Amino acid sequence: MKVQEQMDGSALSPLWGVPFAGLLLSIALAPLLAPSFWHHHYGKVAAAWALAFIVPFAASFGLPALTHELVHVLLGEYVPFIILLTALFVVAGGIFIRGNLHGSPGLNTGLLAIGAVLASLMGTTGASMLLIRPLIRANDNRVHKAHVVVFFIFIVSNVGGSLTPLGDPPLFLGFLKGVDFFWTALHIFPETLFTLGVLLVLFWLIDGYCYRKEGVLKVDPTPDTPRMGFDGAANFVLLGGVVALVLLSGLWKSPVQLEIYGTHMGLPGLVRDAGLVVIILLSLWITPGRVHADNQFGWGPMVEVAKLFAGIFLTIVPVIAMLKAGADGPFGAIVRAVTRPDGQPDPAMYFWATGILSSFLDNAPTYLVFFNSAGGDPAVLMTTHAATLAAISAGAVFMGANSYIGNAPNLMVKAIAEDRGVRMPSFFGYMLWSGGILVPLFIIQTFLFFR
Repeated sequence: MKVQEQMDGSALSPLWGVPFAGLLLSIALAPLLAPSFWHHHYGKVAAAWALAFIVPFAASFGLPALTHELVHVLLGEYVPFIILLTALFVVAGGIFIRGNLHGSPGLNTGLLAIGAVLASLMGTTGASMLLIRPLIRANDNRVHKAHVVVFFIFIVSNVGGSLTPLGDPPLFLGFLKGVDFFWTALHIFPETLFTLGVLLVLFWLIDGYCYRKEGVLKVDPTPDTPRMGFDGAANFVLLGGVVALVLLSGLWKSPVQLEIYGTHMGLPGLVRDAGLVVIILLSLWITPGRVHADNQFGWGPMVEVAKLFAGIFLTIVPVIAMLKAGADGPFGAIVRAVTRPDGQPDPAMYFWATGILSSFLDNAPTYLVFFNSAGGDPAVLMTTHAATLAAISAGAVFMGANSYIGNAPNLMVKAIAEDRGVRMPSFFGYMLWSGGILVPLFIIQTFLFFR
């Protein structure tokens, strides 16, 4: 008997969701309430919550069932996910943009627009790591520039990554589940264009007001340079390799599979992951040390993401099983809330349910939860329930910008900005920005696209 048959989601107690909820609440609250403890022990906290799932699971279903689940989650989903993130993080960290731009409203708006395009091509993490440092340098002669970084998080670290699986972790998880590579680009392009257009216009107006009111410092901290340029430019070639490998794994169909404890790993996925590992090693080898030094490249952010997501991928297993049980399962109230009286999914409710949870509980696992609650069959979701999948995708990606913890690059960008002397809003101060700008925009979007 397969593990999925043994672990009947409809028969599980909601208590099985405690480790998942506990880990996500730890991610949300511990950095605020106990920052020093969290900084030194976040990996141990994630491991503790993972064990809070693993030990009872082994006692209830046996070691063979546990082994099956661990192999499926870690090798089938977590490892490809982390390999792609690491590849984008390393390659982007090997490119240093030389030169000193001057942060006028027009230039800043242009940089944010470029970042929005790059986010779907090299990931929100890659685009954020590539552009945040030159953007801060361009504005280091501005009196106040926190709003520039806030809109950067809105646009580059979140909304811009909505068009391809390369763009944002939730969409890559959907790709691993069977969603076509170009599906999101075809189905949420109008929503993305509308959101980005409004945000860029609002930013230009706000930045223009600040620029005229506050002016600039008399002395620019960054001296002018003869011309712009790139150090570590060979990494652009490697970035193209990342895109090619992900495209290859989505378009190449092969009957060859490797099976480990019931987990089937196709040849295209194996080739993709092996190729990405090679690209990571090549980038580290060919990138001069001074480029990493200029970029202040370090492994800390990537290590944190890897440890936390390992715990998330494990503890979410019973939650997904309970959601798959549908309206009669332990989480039936959530399923019924996103379902119309006629039994059909309600795209507007899926957009907000996915989005609200993505704002605080990390958007990648939230996407998985609602992907599965909508049936989990990519063929059906891409056709019959295309509006629902579009709502889930948009909610997970767009509303990851509602808080610092909604998407992995948000906190990374905040940390880099603060390290460069930018006085960033507090956790709740940032939410005043998102609540005043993003939430009304999402309400309008609901009536335009998801009714």
